[in-house]
Amino acid sequence: MKPYILLLLAFALLSAQPAGAQHYSQLHALQGHTSQVHYSTGHKQRAETIAHRIDEAMAYYQQMLGFKPAVTLLILSPDDWTRYTKGPMVYGMPHYTDDQTLIVAAEDNPFWKSFIPPLNQLPQDLSKQIREVYQDDAGNLSMQPFFDLLALHELGHAFHFQAGLNMQRKWLGELFTNTLLHTYIAEKEPAALPALTLFPRMVVSSGASEYTYTSLQDADQRYNEIGQKHPKNYGWYQSRWHIAAGNIYEAGGKQVSKRWWDAFKSNKEKLTDEQLTLLLAEKADKSIADMIRNWDRETVK
Repeated sequence: MKPYILLLLAFALLSAQPAGAQHYSQLHALQGHTSQVHYSTGHKQRAETIAHRIDEAMAYYQQMLGFKPAVTLLILSPDDWTRYTKGPMVYGMPHYTDDQTLIVAAEDNPFWKSFIPPLNQLPQDLSKQIREVYQDDAGNLSMQPFFDLLALHELGHAFHFQAGLNMQRKWLGELFTNTLLHTYIAEKEPAALPALTLFPRMVVSSGASEYTYTSLQDADQRYNEIGQKHPKNYGWYQSRWHIAAGNIYEAGGKQVSKRWWDAFKSNKEKLTDEQLTLLLAEKADKSIADMIRNWDRETVK
């Protein structure tokens, strides 16, 4: 599970890097999409597929939230990846290089495949689910369906970052974008729900007894420390927030993210824990406040 945890850590630490100028003369421009799209040689079809999905999610989020961020999308081969990423970023990890440039992989890769656990060590029913969800047309297992969806999670961050929302708690920014993602998939691509939900369930079902930090207070007060020094612990938090996002959608419906957005948009000041749960319960959805109140009790040790 370590690669998945490193992925989640990178999302948290890289999304807010400062913007910088980029030149894409070695890439091909793909016209006719909501975002600026550039892709590596030989990957036009893959670029069309990804760009179309980003278009659909962008339109859905924009219609819901009444805001549109500026996003530049790069779909890169391994060679181009090293030219346009910042630092030693493993090929296959979707991420921002600044506040609006989103980079995704054009090819399947060992990093994605490394997420598949040894199936002969898993319960038969779980092994069967993994094969059904993460098997490609050639019969090989790959985490590409999951990684492609995480690009839409990153798209959600562009909305609240560029709109200047005060998300109140660092972890609430993650929960909000997970809820946006889950809502879009449930409403527009329900066939992709298993790819989104299976892996987080696997992580959480193994329990939390090995983790130093498990409370939401820890997640907010020690956010960077947990991410930098306890990456596996951070991955457990992210998995909990993925599952919580699904529960929030089921309880609050497809407009829950809009109500949440409006509540935070109209409240710029830092709220106390009591004020925050009251605001979420009254203005967004009671399920969000209940998740906060019940977090410790529902933690599986």
